[in-house]
Amino acid sequence: MADLTQQQWSEQLENDDNAVILDVRTDAEFAEAYIPGAIQMDIFNGAEFLQRAKQLDPQKNYYVYCRSGGRSGQACMLLNSVGVKNAYNLKGGIMEWKGKLNN
Repeated sequence: MADLTQQQWSEQLENDDNAVILDVRTDAEFAEAYIPGAIQMDIFNGAEFLQRAKQLDPQKNYYVYCRSGGRSGQACMLLNSVGVKNAYNLKGGIMEWKGKLNN
């Protein structure tokens, strides 16, 4: 797991052809706004999150965010524990995101 600043995360994501964006917030939070292309996996739904995490392609690079960076940090550690090597946590989460959002 790596904690990346907003700038590092967006620059690395932009140049990564093997990237998957994961939003680990709740359904309600996701409905308000999300980073374009994000797949939502609510970390508060622990059993389902873990089951879906095990089905992810471990060769992909996962860019993970939540509201402020806490839940996404936990999600990155869980992803690592099921064999995902590259999980990148967005420090500051979507609250500090300056890029484009869908809503």
